Amino acid sequence: MRNVLVVLVRATFGLAIASMTPLGHAHAIAGNRIFPATMAVDDPGVGDELDFQFGHIRTPNDDSGTASVNTWSANYSKTITPNLGFSVGDNYATQRVSGSPAAKGFDNLGLGIKYLVYVNPVHEFMLSVGVNGAIGGSGSKAIGSSYSTYTPTIYAGKGFGDLPDALGWLKPFAITGTVGQQYASDSSVSNALNWGMTLQYSLPYLQSFVKNVGLSKPFSNLIPVVELAMSTCTSGSCSGRTTGTINPGIIWESRTGQIGLEMQIPANRASGRGIGVLLQTHFFFDDIFPKSIGKPIF
Repeated sequence: MRNVLVVLVRATFGLAIASMTPLGHAHAIAGNRIFPATMAVDDPGVGDELDFQFGHIRTPNDDSGTASVNTWSANYSKTITPNLGFSVGDNYATQRVSGSPAAKGFDNLGLGIKYLVYVNPVHEFMLSVGVNGAIGGSGSKAIGSSYSTYTPTIYAGKGFGDLPDALGWLKPFAITGTVGQQYASDSSVSNALNWGMTLQYSLPYLQSFVKNVGLSKPFSNLIPVVELAMSTCTSGSCSGRTTGTINPGIIWESRTGQIGLEMQIPANRASGRGIGVLLQTHFFFDDIFPKSIGKPIF
């Protein structure tokens, strides 16, 4: 726990000094591009937001082959300055293995900081850096772990609105990605490279900045998306093994919030069996409460 807190505190002070540059935006906005708050791969934006998710998937289990896992999660993000924010969140999970009592409880408390480094409105590009941590021993014994983890992470997003007009139908496309090296406070626990990307096609962008094709609500607010959320073991006996899910889905976005639904398809046999689901409800406090809890502290 001490290692995680030290890393987060040091990073917070370092990023706070840099955050004097006025690059911040509400949500994740670069020019005409709004990057939605995707469900499995974090977007590059810094904002005041509240996210709720429900997930269901079958994961590998050493005893029975698979375990049915349901998770209910909540995450709150708060801006310190327009470019610097912190987050806190947790999951409540139930794990059911055939023939055994269900394990249930809260996972370890998660903390994070993120700093918006660069925004290019013309080329619809964003770059952020941050550190995410989980405090060992803060969750239930049935679900949480005794060790802490911390993950320095890079976040990026690129929209294709700068393509020539001849390729106008491709302009609504955008990609985002993250990569972070996870370290554990227990040397016997394997480290991992957590990485992911998303491919998005924004129908609101199509309607507003390419061509109004006459879509009516709710279709004019939809963003089809495919997410790839992966983790590669980088130490120990599992070194080199990659697991994760491929998540096709849809996001409905408005000015004050969004709703999302995705399938979770295991990327390989080691990632599990069967198709899972993610359901999201997300609120943008910087638009709902712009003069109070939705504005930066400084």
